[in-house]
Amino acid sequence: MKVVLQKDVPGLGKKDTAVEVAEGYARNYLIPRGLALAASSGQLKRIEELRDAERRREAKEEAKARENARKLKSTGVTIKAKAGDAGRLYGSITAKDVAEAISQVIGVAVDRRKIELHEPIREIGEHIITVRVHPGVSAEVCVKVVPE
Repeated sequence: MKVVLQKDVPGLGKKDTAVEVAEGYARNYLIPRGLALAASSGQLKRIEELRDAERRREAKEEAKARENARKLKSTGVTIKAKAGDAGRLYGSITAKDVAEAISQVIGVAVDRRKIELHEPIREIGEHIITVRVHPGVSAEVCVKVVPE
């Protein structure tokens, strides 16, 4: 029997998916507990529309992420910090500082956890940092650290 899941069912599927199950399992367990409904052509059509809408939304998000990545690559980020004569900073620049600087430059909030900074920046100069804008999209940003 084909049913449409109303909630996530472990071992069977996620919400709004059509699955084939034994008739007894559907009638005695899934349907009475409100976990599934018997599949009809209208419900199957609704599921397909939901999938199409989800695909369009994901494509739009990825396009926006690619645009933000392009902006990040084209514009470098400059951070001012106190430094000694040898070019060493008094303190360090962390992923949080880089995220704030990027947010000010491009106007899009960037989460500090999306910045791949293996260790804090402790020297003046240019540093290349990778920023994960979207699960499939990342950008390399040139962070220029200058003394105050």
